[in-house]
Amino acid sequence: MRVATWNINSLKARLERLLAWLASHEPDVVCLQELKCADADVPLDALAAAGYETASWGLGRWNGVAILSRVGLSDVRRGIADQPAFNGETEPRAITATCGPLRVQSLYVPNGRDVDDPHFAYKLAFLKALAADARADAAGDLPFAAMGDYNICPTDDDVWDADAWPGTTHVTQAERDALDAVKAAGLADVHPRALKYDQPFTFWDYRNLDFPKNRGMRIDLALANPAFQAAVTDAFVDRNERKGKGASDHAPVVIDLDL
Repeated sequence: MRVATWNINSLKARLERLLAWLASHEPDVVCLQELKCADADVPLDALAAAGYETASWGLGRWNGVAILSRVGLSDVRRGIADQPAFNGETEPRAITATCGPLRVQSLYVPNGRDVDDPHFAYKLAFLKALAADARADAAGDLPFAAMGDYNICPTDDDVWDADAWPGTTHVTQAERDALDAVKAAGLADVHPRALKYDQPFTFWDYRNLDFPKNRGMRIDLALANPAFQAAVTDAFVDRNERKGKGASDHAPVVIDLDL
């Protein structure tokens, strides 16, 4: 069985690339983030023609998450318990579903913007709620993974130059402590193997030639319970999908399982 997570950075802009990627890689389950579209605008017919059921939560603008599955899709839950609001709105940042023999959660953790920005406190509050929310699924009978864009580099090795990011979001100790609290709910990081480079980065900014220079970050993660971890046979970042015109600034993380 093959599962994947991908911050697609606009489902509308990346639809043709997504459909081509689904056909070439044949994942059974895909967690998508940053849809940038409302539920009514999700291309359900095109995805169904490709063989996938879709569960989504999107309000338009900058957020939105979805799960695509060709092995069944049930027990869908939008949001997490006690999810904090930002500027009075509960943003579409988490969706969970059972897909055949496993349960997955597609996550888009707030960026944080700057350590002095209210968005940073919102990010930490979201992660605190996620840590509490994850315990039930982590302890459940099904293999479970909370997959998506965490907007955190777990270690200094997960950013191209840690010295270039002092005191900024994505690498602060507060964020890493919050991520560790999510793991303490019963989850562990499924670390992709390195392919072309030593570090399997998942995000490269569009600016400053960051991708060809491999100035990247590993911020797209799969945190999994022991049952999921035990079934993993391979994990890698599809760096090729970051290449070419019209690519997302994130690459898919692909995980193969023996279930």
